[in-house]
Amino acid sequence: MGDSKTIILAAGGTGGHIFPAEALAEVLRARGFDPQLITDHRFHDYNKSSADGMLRSIPIHTIRAGSLGGGLTKKLKSVVGILLGTLQAARLIRQLQPIAVVGFGGYPSFPTMLAAVLLKRRTILHEQNSVLGKVNRALADRVTFIATTYADTQKIPDGARAKVRHTGNPVRAAIQVLSQLAYSELAADGMMRLLVIGGSQGASMFSTVVPEAMALLPENLRARIRLDQQCRAVELKEVRARYEAIHMQVDLAPFFSDVAARVANTHLVISRAGASSVAELMVAGRPAILVPLPSATDNHQYFNAQAVEDKGAGWVVTQDAFTPASLANRLETLMQVPKRLSECAAAMRQLGTPNAADLLADVVVG
Repeated sequence: MGDSKTIILAAGGTGGHIFPAEALAEVLRARGFDPQLITDHRFHDYNKSSADGMLRSIPIHTIRAGSLGGGLTKKLKSVVGILLGTLQAARLIRQLQPIAVVGFGGYPSFPTMLAAVLLKRRTILHEQNSVLGKVNRALADRVTFIATTYADTQKIPDGARAKVRHTGNPVRAAIQVLSQLAYSELAADGMMRLLVIGGSQGASMFSTVVPEAMALLPENLRARIRLDQQCRAVELKEVRARYEAIHMQVDLAPFFSDVAARVANTHLVISRAGASSVAELMVAGRPAILVPLPSATDNHQYFNAQAVEDKGAGWVVTQDAFTPASLANRLETLMQVPKRLSECAAAMRQLGTPNAADLLADVVVG
């Protein structure tokens, strides 16, 4: 490999895998390395919706991939996709001669990591969730290191435990800054700033439950809430009408480009419990009501959220228990005892790892 400075990142599909790859790429570039991304076609759909980001400025290579879900025909197509993707990735690895290959889980990373293992390269898996994902489990025994977000990550094979390095989950630079900003305590009669984020897998549920919960609150408490809510574009008109009916002004949008600033100013976040969302809240030190996505593989969102609740940094509410009445009751209690929010914010910050990208880079470059 000689004087190569190239490091391959294998990621794609969703922000949960892409955000930590992007944060690592930024640190590697600052250290003088040449990060390059190997991904599948889904990344380009994500990249079109992203206004900026480090991954736009590094070389991107697209290969075939495949998920083994679905019926027999789909499985056969996926196997072909994985085999072709592995051959494509192997060709790229031989050409680029990387000093390390880093995978961020999810099926788009599998062909690249498999090729790197077969070619006996230095390989690092990064696991964002509190449960080791299926792709990472399949490769765990054969890679050089496994970097984890949580100190007690579940489903790590016994034979791979010696390879584990606890680094935390890298977050975007705009979020890292929030680790230095103090939490603004809610005054006894002050305005509560509430932020609802959920992405495509959470927005519909929140669009129904949150407006109904606001309607159940006593009018004097509802008047003290300043609400920013992520909402699917097709639901904007209907959700806005619900808030107008209870004379409540809110900021609704399908996507907040300034989410870091909104997180900085919020007293409480309501969110799904995806890996990146939870990691960002930990670094920012902002308390949260977390509603895990029930269909998440291995129920990993529930365990992400439970790790927060176990440390007194927020609350886990299963989707079937996330009702307008339960949310209204919790908000009313927190507004009456705002000290609880401050305690949760402090506990959440203790869980964060603002320098996770640097710690991961240390593992990658050895």
